[in-house]
Amino acid sequence: MPKFNYVALDARGSESTGVIEAASSNDAIGQLRQSGYFPTSVTEEGKGGAPRKSAKKASKPAPAAASATAKKSSSSGLFTKQTVKSKTLMIFTRQLATLIDAGLPLLRGLTVLAKQERDPVLKKTINQLADSVQGGNTFSESLAQHPKIFNKLYINMVKAGELGGVLELVLNRLAEFQEKAQKIANKVKSAMAYPIIVLIIAMLIMWFLLVFIVPKFEQIFKDMLGNKPLPELTQFVISLSRTIQENFIGIVGGIVTIIVVYNIFSHSAKGRVILDQIKIRMPLLGDLLRKSAISRFTRTLGTLVESGVPILQALNITKDTAGNAVIADAIMKVHDAVKEGESIVAPLESSGVFPPLVISMIDVGEETGQLPNMLLKIADVFDDEVDNAVAGLTAMLEPLMIVILAVVVGSIVIALFMPLISIIQQMQNQT
Repeated sequence: MPKFNYVALDARGSESTGVIEAASSNDAIGQLRQSGYFPTSVTEEGKGGAPRKSAKKASKPAPAAASATAKKSSSSGLFTKQTVKSKTLMIFTRQLATLIDAGLPLLRGLTVLAKQERDPVLKKTINQLADSVQGGNTFSESLAQHPKIFNKLYINMVKAGELGGVLELVLNRLAEFQEKAQKIANKVKSAMAYPIIVLIIAMLIMWFLLVFIVPKFEQIFKDMLGNKPLPELTQFVISLSRTIQENFIGIVGGIVTIIVVYNIFSHSAKGRVILDQIKIRMPLLGDLLRKSAISRFTRTLGTLVESGVPILQALNITKDTAGNAVIADAIMKVHDAVKEGESIVAPLESSGVFPPLVISMIDVGEETGQLPNMLLKIADVFDDEVDNAVAGLTAMLEPLMIVILAVVVGSIVIALFMPLISIIQQMQNQT
């Protein structure tokens, strides 16, 4: 019977080599898989050459060279992209969960995904994860080495999955969480994009009319009407046009200053709280932003607790990923209450952010011991609420933005045509 040299990975992802007797290469592969191995190379003895187990080790750079390489990569990393789009990370998570669920070892799954990944940053990261896992680190420890790509929620859920032996289940939950979070974020962005685009267009049209059109009409009025007084609306538009032309640099500087001050203020702890309070209480968009924040909070906490992350640790992670300082402050109070052995309902209710429906459902979930399921149900409910809010907001904003655009442009046009009527009447009297 022929003998075959093989290279295979075991359940822990460690590589091993050996010789096996089989009728054919397919038979050899089947024997290896029945023994719990995943073969990466099977060649008949004397034909394909013996596999070189030490090849990978020989390719490792010497310590000094490795240090130089690390320094070079870190210096060049300052000028290269070091983050990954959430959609790309979501696809990677879903694919890895599918591969592991199909019985592929983690290391082999990472190797397969690295070969087909098109994003250069994620491709490099996956290769580094594979090297780290092969070096004896756990998957969560390897993920923690890349905090700019994998956040605390991701790392801790993977850690809980490793401890519970359900990594593929946790990765599937992570992928579902990322998909739903991405869906909600896209809907909120689309709802906010429409009014912003219309307002920008209105401002550009107004600036064009005031800077290029109004001055020409002003000269016509002087030539045709002389010193006759102009309508008040026309005088206001002409004055506004002169102000913009004479103080253009000052206006641009003022806008830049406002943006800089806003950024500084929004990055301060107190400023972030004030701005987030304004956001969730502002008309029209406030209700949408609040529902989106509640959906994010309940889904994050529910997913973490359901995956086996301890409640206190889950609350800390949820606070860091809340995306709203008001919600984060309420979560911190919940954390302190739970630490003292109290219920999570009272601090949520006292925050004034969460509606009675959320408070009641969390209370029921806590009483029945079904808190994770109840949190995820709340998230599903508020996902639907966000859908309805986006649809209603879009239907309301479309006519509102059209009216605003008509008022802005129409006011300038009316201001210019009112003196023209006087000029036409004057010309008719002369004839």
